[in-house]
Amino acid sequence: MAVKLGHAMGAEVTVFSTSESKREDAKRLGAHHVVISKDAAAMAAITRTLDVIIDTVGVSHDLNPYLGTLAKNGTQVLVGLPESPNPPVSVRQLIGGRRSLAGSSIGGIPETQEMLDFCGEHNIVSDVEVINIDYINEAYERMLKNDVKYRFVIDLASLQK
Repeated sequence: MAVKLGHAMGAEVTVFSTSESKREDAKRLGAHHVVISKDAAAMAAITRTLDVIIDTVGVSHDLNPYLGTLAKNGTQVLVGLPESPNPPVSVRQLIGGRRSLAGSSIGGIPETQEMLDFCGEHNIVSDVEVINIDYINEAYERMLKNDVKYRFVIDLASLQK
């Protein structure tokens, strides 16, 4: 959703991915650039170029490579909540680059309504995989294997069967 929202707001959107297989999906969602974060040369090519990073990763990961891509006065906003702490952040990167690290949860009702109105005006919808209730165990196994691109949504009509 962040990619779609950023694109609709007129931002030049860069997506980080650990997998080349997600490049086309990122472009379809509205990304202008896709950077494979495991590629040192690709990361070096965007050093000090980004203004804002919305970090949606929900597992522990090293923030330092991403902080290095922020321009002066850039901010990395964490919205994913890992179960275990992230590795330590380089204070030198924060101070030396006048960079900020921030966190955010969901907004209140007025902010949520504003976002929903914006999505409605720009026809922004979630990408989901609709499943029948009898597929729930397979869906859970796929989730454990990280074999899910989008969220599962259970078709409640399948409860009637």
